[in-house]
Amino acid sequence: MDPRGPAQAGTGQPGQPEPAPRERPSALEQAGGVRGVVYSALPVLAFVIGNAIGGLTTAIIAALALAVVIAAERLIRKESVVPAVGGVFGVAVAAGISWWTGSAKDYFLIGIWSNLALALVFGISVLAGRPLAGVLWFSMRGKRSTWRDDRRARRYFGAATIVLAVVFAARFVVQQYLYQADEVGSLGTAKILMGYPLLAVGVLAVAWAARAASRRSPEAGEPTSRQP
Repeated sequence: MDPRGPAQAGTGQPGQPEPAPRERPSALEQAGGVRGVVYSALPVLAFVIGNAIGGLTTAIIAALALAVVIAAERLIRKESVVPAVGGVFGVAVAAGISWWTGSAKDYFLIGIWSNLALALVFGISVLAGRPLAGVLWFSMRGKRSTWRDDRRARRYFGAATIVLAVVFAARFVVQQYLYQADEVGSLGTAKILMGYPLLAVGVLAVAWAARAASRRSPEAGEPTSRQP
């Protein structure tokens, strides 16, 4: 038996407890938190507004300028630049396509077809028994994925995944129709109105699934407190 006792053993220093293991940062923390996610979307909003006010050139300049400012601000604050870099890259690619074709509506091409791809991926994940709503929920919270062992938890997250798939599918159908009709103004409006508002519906569905599943397994939602 170690004469130093459990509080001293393994530390090398008398009276000092064993240091607690560091928790792995969640995906949301690695992305810079909620503000980082919002920052990554601001250049897209700048493009939509700039195009409505001054046309394609104004939109490209406004979006890229704002993306660079956001990236510089995060560098100065010594925070994660991942969301800002993602915003710069996304705007640069989308704006480059629009500039190459000379049509403002082509800025939305990547987003339109990305929505179709996401709808298919989320739908297939349900059929495969690995609903992405649950996978993403636990990935963002940095927790294990033992929830898949619970059939009801999979069912709850499967329902939330279907909601998200419907959201992405609705975006594709509406925006592709407006794209084919050359309705650039309406396409920009649809992108904004069907962006965060519809995504909020999906997030609420995921939150409902997590809460419902937590009644079956504490690891599927907020951890339950244990009474001594």
